[in-house]
Order: sequence, then C-alpha cells, then structure tokens
Amino acid sequence: MSATDAAFAGSIPAIYEHYLGPLLFEPFAEDLTARLEGVTSGRVLETATGTGIVTRAMVKVLPPEIEIVATDLNQAMLDLAQTKLHASNVTWCQTDAQTLPFEDSSFDAVVCQFGVMFFPDKPAAYREALRVLKPGGRFLFNVWDSLDANLTSKVVSDQAIEMFPEDPPRFIERTPFGYFDEDRIEGELQLAGFENVTIEPVDKVSHATSARHVAIGLTQGTPLRGEIEARAPGRLNEVTDKVTQTLTERFGEGSFENRMRALVVTARR
Repeated sequence: MSATDAAFAGSIPAIYEHYLGPLLFEPFAEDLTARLEGVTSGRVLETATGTGIVTRAMVKVLPPEIEIVATDLNQAMLDLAQTKLHASNVTWCQTDAQTLPFEDSSFDAVVCQFGVMFFPDKPAAYREALRVLKPGGRFLFNVWDSLDANLTSKVVSDQAIEMFPEDPPRFIERTPFGYFDEDRIEGELQLAGFENVTIEPVDKVSHATSARHVAIGLTQGTPLRGEIEARAPGRLNEVTDKVTQTLTERFGEGSFENRMRALVVTARR
C-alpha cells in the first residue's frame, strides 16, 4: 500500500460524504448495523469511522444506552462526521486501529466498514480488536470483493490507468479493492487469535444520480486524487471529464444502477 493511500484530507472528506456515501457506503452500513442485533447494552467501538456513515446508522438502530466510540486515523474525516451527528452516546476519538488506546476487554463489539484494507499491518489491527473485545464479543467488518464484482468502480479504475500508461494510478485496485481473498482474511484473523470466523458475500444495488457524480466521487473524493495530481498537475478536472465520458458510454445518460458486492466478516472472541 502506498503511503498516500490513507490520506483523506482537504476537500476529500466533503466530496467523499456527498458523492460516495449514497453510492457506495450507505447500503452496506445498513447491512452491517443490522448484524449488531443482540447487542443491547455496553459499548461498541468503530474503527475507520470516516465521515460517520456507519455511526449514524448505529445511532438509529441501537439502544440509546449503548456507548459508541467512533475512531479514525484522519482527523479531517472525524471533523466532518461530527457536523453530521450530535448524539449524547457517541464519543469521537482520533486514533490508529493498529494501536488502540483502550483497556483490554472493554467493548462488546468492534465494527469497521471498508477500513481494514487500509491498515498496513492487518494482523496487528486484528490483535488490537481481539484485545479490546470482551469474551464472547464480536468483530464485524466488511471489505470490497474484487473489482470484477464491482463494475462501476472497475470502469473508473481502468480509465484512470489507461490515461497514464507509463505510470498507472492503481489506488482503487490496490487498496480498497485489493483485499478480498477469503483464505487470506480468515488466516490473518486466526493468526491474530480469532477462532470463530465467518465470511459472507453480500450484493447491494444503489442508484448513481449521474455519471458525473460517480466520476467526481471516485476521482476527487478518494486518494486516487493525489495520484492523478502527482502525475498531471492542474489536470484533475480533465481526468474527471474523461471518466465521466467513459461511464456515460458504458451506462448511458442520466441515472443508472450501481451493482456492488462486498464480503462481510464476523469473528468472535
């Protein structure tokens, strides 16, 4: 993983929230939160909170007496998240999921939506999740399946790569869509100490408002932006225009269906 792959700052958080939240993340946030059924008291830790999409979903469905601690490495993402949610049972904390500042056995569940792909040392992050879980607690997270199962994102990734053949920007395929080998995921969780691991593919469909919205979200609202700007200073809008054109050619004018597949992982202590 590139050192810039986890850089969500500047205007990226706002673009991420506005364009990618409804397109990619909200459908899976609802799915992930529904899997917390049975957690009726205690504390829930969220890592890689981002702009708080899962946090908001949890506040809607979990009992209000449950304390939610929402964390992220990027303070800029948390700053935006806090403007979207005001709930007395939510605490925000900037921290690294690989070195959590919490006591052993202090949470009933740990939740992470599309974040573990960004952890440089995944077994270390898994060990930390295990450490802070109470006996019987669950670690619940999702990752994207391959780009072949997520066509909209694949079209954007392929077009960006095609535009820079001598130095292709591979953020999308390398990081968010680069961690889908079920045997590897299960093996790294077991290496960390989890024994009971289940992995389930989940398909969702969202509706893209327009090809332009998708292009802006993925080229300007993710670290792909940094890769583009490093290769072509001043040409970000040009690249976004080309991606828009390619998406329109593939999916047509106006809104279109965005079919997605993720892997949902449950590991119990």
